[in-house]
Amino acid sequence: MKTCLTIAGSDSSGGAGIQADLKTMTVNGVYAMSVITALTAQNTQGVTGILDVSPEFITEQMDAVFTDIYPDAIKIGMVSSPEIVEAIAASLEKYKAKNIVLDPVMVATSGAKLLKEEAMDSLINRLIPLADVITPNIPEGEILAGMEITNENQMIKAAEKIGKKYDCAVLLKGGHRVNDANDLLYRDGEFKWFRSERIDNPNTHGTGCTLSSAIGANLAKGYDIDQAIEMAKDYLTGALRAGLDLGKGSGPLMHNYKII
Repeated sequence: MKTCLTIAGSDSSGGAGIQADLKTMTVNGVYAMSVITALTAQNTQGVTGILDVSPEFITEQMDAVFTDIYPDAIKIGMVSSPEIVEAIAASLEKYKAKNIVLDPVMVATSGAKLLKEEAMDSLINRLIPLADVITPNIPEGEILAGMEITNENQMIKAAEKIGKKYDCAVLLKGGHRVNDANDLLYRDGEFKWFRSERIDNPNTHGTGCTLSSAIGANLAKGYDIDQAIEMAKDYLTGALRAGLDLGKGSGPLMHNYKII
């Protein structure tokens, strides 16, 4: 069985983060493992607290995984400090990790910043260069490209700018701010749109985590980036179409939170 590792924060509500990643990877047919970077107190309404795991213990987790069950692919999500970023990057380099999918969790879809400035710089300078594909949303794409993105032409310009700057494939997610469910892949000088129907489902908490984890699972199984994304998009669309509704939450509206 192929293996996939998620490096991310824990979501106490189970809808995003490590919990969503493990569920997604398992359903997509790979053996799922985790390195937890932070504990969060959160639900579909927002995050109220974050407790970072020490960089030393993150390194211990990485060593435990890579020296026993080497992952065929890796998904990276929430990282909240430069020290954590460095611990992850050093381990990825040490073990020559492959098939790395980075979901650059910087800004919530609502526009709330989720990452301190110094951690953002470390993410950009240390982790993005190690990634095979990154999956920014529109606000994150604006930060990485240094430009406003309000339409599909600007998505094309931004994706190319990011891909050339960081030498990786870029899946720029359109989202409600630009074109609903249509995402753009820039890879090796070429563009490909992944267009899908917009599902009228308010329960979208964790969709970014789910998409990047499904991409990772498919890369682990040997599919190339284009195929992995297409299959992941189909999986996410099917999950949203199923319309599961567990609580009163209406989506990932991020409140102000405290660092513990």
